[in-house]
Amino acid sequence: MRPDSPWRTADFRTLFTATALSHLATSVGYVAVPLIAVSALDASPGQVGALATLSTVAFLLIGLPAGAWVDRMRHRRVLIAADLTRAALFASVPLAWWLDVLSLGQLYAVVLLNGCATVFFDVGSQSALPRLVGRDGLVRANAAVVSLMAAGNVAGRGAGGGLVQLLTAPVAVVCTSLGYLASALRLTAIGRTPPPEPPGPGAAPGLGARIAEGLRHVLGDRELRALALTAALTNLGLQIVNTMLPVLFVRDLGLPAGALGLFWAAGGAGLLLGARCARPVAGRLGYGRTLGLAGLILAPAGLLVPLIDRGPWLWLAGAGWLLAMFKTGMDNVLGVSLRQRMTPDALLGRMNATFRFLLTGAMAVGAAAAGLIGELTTVHLTLWVGGCVMALAFLPVFLSPVRTRRELPGDRPAPAAGSPATKPAERATEHP
Repeated sequence: MRPDSPWRTADFRTLFTATALSHLATSVGYVAVPLIAVSALDASPGQVGALATLSTVAFLLIGLPAGAWVDRMRHRRVLIAADLTRAALFASVPLAWWLDVLSLGQLYAVVLLNGCATVFFDVGSQSALPRLVGRDGLVRANAAVVSLMAAGNVAGRGAGGGLVQLLTAPVAVVCTSLGYLASALRLTAIGRTPPPEPPGPGAAPGLGARIAEGLRHVLGDRELRALALTAALTNLGLQIVNTMLPVLFVRDLGLPAGALGLFWAAGGAGLLLGARCARPVAGRLGYGRTLGLAGLILAPAGLLVPLIDRGPWLWLAGAGWLLAMFKTGMDNVLGVSLRQRMTPDALLGRMNATFRFLLTGAMAVGAAAAGLIGELTTVHLTLWVGGCVMALAFLPVFLSPVRTRRELPGDRPAPAAGSPATKPAERATEHP
C-alpha cells in the first residue's frame, strides 16, 4: 500500500464506511420524498419545487455560521449528532403515513430540518478529512469519497425507485432513517480527538469576524472564486433539472418510479466514472487543464437532457445525463482537492462552509426557479433552462488561472542534490 494512501488510516476507513451508509440513505430519500409528494399528496410542480427548495435552503440560512462553529467543535460529535437528527426526522414520515396524518406541511418541515443537519454533516466531514489523511493523501481520499457518492447514487437511487414501486414511498423512507442511524453508530468508532485550540490573545473571537475571514479567503482568491462559481452554476442547472424530473416521469410521461430511479442511477454511474478517471487523467494533463478540457468537451452534453421523452429520446437524454455527471465527478475530485490544499487547517471549516453556502444555496435557488418556471410555463421548458445553465457552467474555471495549473498547491518535484529544500511556508502560498 502506498505511503500516501488514505486507506492506511483506520479513522478514514471508519469515516468512509459511515459516509457510505449516510449517502445511501440520502439517495433513497432523494427518490422517495418527492414521489410521496407527487403520488400520495398530489403535489403540483410549484409544490415540488418548494419541497426541493426547503431541502437545501438551510445552507443559505446557516451555512456560513456553521463553518465558524465547526472550526470550534469536535468533528466526531458534529457528525454523530447530525446523523441521529436525520434518522429521527425521516422516521416521522412513515409514522405519520401509517396514522393517516401525513401532509405536505410535515414534508416541508422534515426536509428543512434535515437540510440543517446536513449542513453540519457536510462541513464537518470535509473539514475532518485533511486531518485524518494528511495533505498528501487528499486527492486519493477525495477520489474515494466522490466514487462512494456516485456508487451511492447508482445503488441508492436505483434501489429507491425499486423500493417505492414495490413497497410504496413511505416504506422506502424507513430505509433512509435506518441508514442514518447505522452511520451514526459507525462514527462512534472514530478515535476521540482533542478539541480545537482556543484562539490566541490577538485573535478575533466574534462570529461575524470569523465568517468574514472565510469569505475573504474564498472570494478574494481568483482560483477559489472560479472554482466556487463553476460549481455553483453546475448545481444550479442540475437542481433545475432534478426538481422537475419526478413530475415529468410520473405525471407527464406516465412512467413507473423505477424508471426515474434508473435515470438518476445512470447519472450516478457517470459520477463514479468521472471520479475514478480524475486522478490518472490529471496526472497526465495537469489538474487545471483537466478541469478546463472536461468542461469544454463534456458540459454541452447537458443540452441533451431536455430532449427526454418516451422511446429512443429517453436513451439519448440518459446518455447526456451520464456525460454531464461524468464531468461533475471529475470536478468534484479535483476541485475539492485544490481548495483543501489551498486552505490552512484553521480555515477549513469556514472555507468548506463558504463553498457549501454557495453551492447548495445555488441548489435552493434552482429548485425555487424550477417550481416557478414549471408553474408559469411547461416542465420541458424548465428542463431547457437547466440544461443551458449546465452547458455554460464551466466558463469561470476555463477563463481563470485554474486552467493553467499542472500541480496541486504545495506539490514539488524532489530537489536536486545540493539545492536547498523548499520551506513549508513557501509551498503553502504558491500560485501559478
